[in-house]
This record gives sequence, structure tokens and C-alpha cells, in this order.
Amino acid sequence: MNKGEQTRQSILNEAARVASRIGLSGMTIGSLAEQAGMSKSGLFAHFKSKEALQGETLAHASAVFIDRVMRPALAAPRGETRLRTLFDGWLKWCAGDALPGGCPMLAAVAELDDQPGVVREQLVRSQRDLMDSLAQMYRAAVSEGQFHDAADAEQFAHDFYGVMMAFSYAYRLLKDPAAEQRARRAFDNLLAAARRQHPVHA
Repeated sequence: MNKGEQTRQSILNEAARVASRIGLSGMTIGSLAEQAGMSKSGLFAHFKSKEALQGETLAHASAVFIDRVMRPALAAPRGETRLRTLFDGWLKWCAGDALPGGCPMLAAVAELDDQPGVVREQLVRSQRDLMDSLAQMYRAAVSEGQFHDAADAEQFAHDFYGVMMAFSYAYRLLKDPAAEQRARRAFDNLLAAARRQHPVHA
């Protein structure tokens, strides 16, 4: 990695930290330059626009999530063990294990849900990829004979994601001391339902 690439990575590391605290929309080239100890013109030379900065920050945060959360899960045995490893890593991620303000992607979901543009489209793609990965992990557990095969893998992914969003909300906004306990109970219930021989229909 040359000096220019090292500088860019340093900027993106700082940008991800800032975005985790104040969101993508609150981050400007000027404020980030101050945080990174650079001139505004020097930082602008790397990104050219606020939109490009937001997009690259989001991509960088996603890459960190993959490295910190997804890779350890994928290294675990297929099935329930993999899902539990993912859950534990994701809890730490949302609690600020890697970035001080928690998950920038979850924050961006609230920021960008009704804001059309290329950054929103990028976020949608990354979140759909994540949901697909969750569904594939469920199917792997089915193939291992651990979960019943009559359930909807996409519904499992939806519910898993919902547990993580609820945890982030309870932990970060409400400062609920029982947030992790409640999330673990909800996840255990989700896995218990998956182990049933027949899905429960509402």
C-alpha cells in the first residue's frame, strides 16, 4: 500500500468513526478534514464530493463489518453454531466494539430510507446482500438437519435482522440495561422455532 492509499484508508477509518456517531448526512468534508487533521482541499482531492465521501465511507464500514462479524461466522461450523457466532459478533458490533457509535449501516437505514440517490441504492444493495447471507445460513442449517425445511428462510432472515435492529435501538437510544438479555432471549426463541418439526402459522 503506497502513501496515498494509506492516507485514504486513514481518512475512511476516521470517516466511519464519525458516521457511526453523527450519521452520513451530518458528515462534511470540512468537518472530517478537521477530525483527520488535514486541510479541506487535501481531503477534497481524495473524494471530490460529499456524495462520493458518503458512498466510500459506507463501503468501508461494510468491509469492516464483513471482517469483524461475517468472516468469523463463516469460519464456524455450518448451521446453528454459525448463526450463534454471527449473532454474538453482531451484538458486539452494534454495541460499539469496532466503531464508537455502533453500526453506521443501521444509522444510515434511518437516514436514507426516503432519500433517493446513489448512496441509498448502495445501502440497499449491501443490506439485501446481508439478508441473502442470513437466508443462506438458515438453508445451510436445514441441509445439516438442524432446522426444519418447511419454514421460509427469508422470514428467518427478516426476523434475525429485526432482533438486531431492536437491540441497537434499546441499547444505544434507550440505554436499556436489559437490552442484551432481551436480544439473546429473542434470538433463542427464533432458533427454538426453527428447530420445530413444523412451522407455526399465525
